[in-house]
Amino acid sequence: MKLLDSIRGVRWARRRGPEEVRYWVALAHERFTPGDLVTQAKLAEDAGFDGIACSDHLAPWWTAETAPTSGGNAWVWLGAAANATRRAAIGTGVTALVHRYNPVVVAQQVATLEALAPGRAFLGVGSGEAMNEVPAGMEWPSVAEQLERTEEALTIVTRLLDGETVDVAGKHFRARGAKLHFRVPRRPPVYMSAFGPQAAEIAGRLADGIWTLGDPQKAPQVIEAYRRSCERAGRAPGEVILQTLVSWAPDDDRALENMREWKGTLVDAHYSDDVHDPAEIYRNGEEQVSDAKLKAMASVGSDPSTHVKNLKMLRRMGATVVVGMNCSGDDADEALRVFGRDVLPQLRS
Repeated sequence: MKLLDSIRGVRWARRRGPEEVRYWVALAHERFTPGDLVTQAKLAEDAGFDGIACSDHLAPWWTAETAPTSGGNAWVWLGAAANATRRAAIGTGVTALVHRYNPVVVAQQVATLEALAPGRAFLGVGSGEAMNEVPAGMEWPSVAEQLERTEEALTIVTRLLDGETVDVAGKHFRARGAKLHFRVPRRPPVYMSAFGPQAAEIAGRLADGIWTLGDPQKAPQVIEAYRRSCERAGRAPGEVILQTLVSWAPDDDRALENMREWKGTLVDAHYSDDVHDPAEIYRNGEEQVSDAKLKAMASVGSDPSTHVKNLKMLRRMGATVVVGMNCSGDDADEALRVFGRDVLPQLRS
């Protein structure tokens, strides 16, 4: 299917003007230290980004022999980032709900973030990856069980955020008289990551929006499945969040070199199968993702107009929020400044 046909196929998408779409940046705990990411968060807000998401990882997609690695705790960092910023929405993109996190604690964490950053907190959730859960002691389950666990945990999270006292004896998670003993005036929205129609169906029933990769071949079908699920559940559709990898550098070759370590994120099996060794993940990316595919699936280059064009494409696909994961390596800080000066103004004009 051609890109234009994919975009035309999203018949339900209401055309939004540039001023209605919001632009977020995603910051990578896999790659940068927590202190560096606080600096990036401040730079992103100064640049004019509407929101700041952070990855929630235990492990990176590569080894230290390949590229710098890090692995700070997202929720500790979010408290610092909330204190360092004043305006931008802030939250995870995304927190896995299959093993490492108890859903009662996740609800408590995002409510606490909302108390510290009123009107700004959000929670992105998903089924995670083996690379983060297996080292924490999990036997990586089938895709069906991953979705079971995510749905069960998400139900608990949303009920707690809605102010309920929750008693659940589920297949995978339990709660006994659980409640949040403080309430915030605004309930933080919860967005669910989905790469296929089954996850999109859960998002339509339980979440406040869908978060998926801006793949022009796959995203339209995922979003349409989400919309159908919302309609069946009698719910108005929420946010449609489309994310892409972004790398800026002073020249095109350097921008591409900064992006190469992220090839493992474009291998589908890394999201479904028990692949948890960062060395294997990096090797798979090198073997299965060509430079040409990387450039086709990401926004890579030194010319701001390249990034304007690529992010406008996501807007035309029906995004209400466009997210760029800052994969600019040693040029990450300057990339945020360039986006503030030369990219965001054009997207909003």
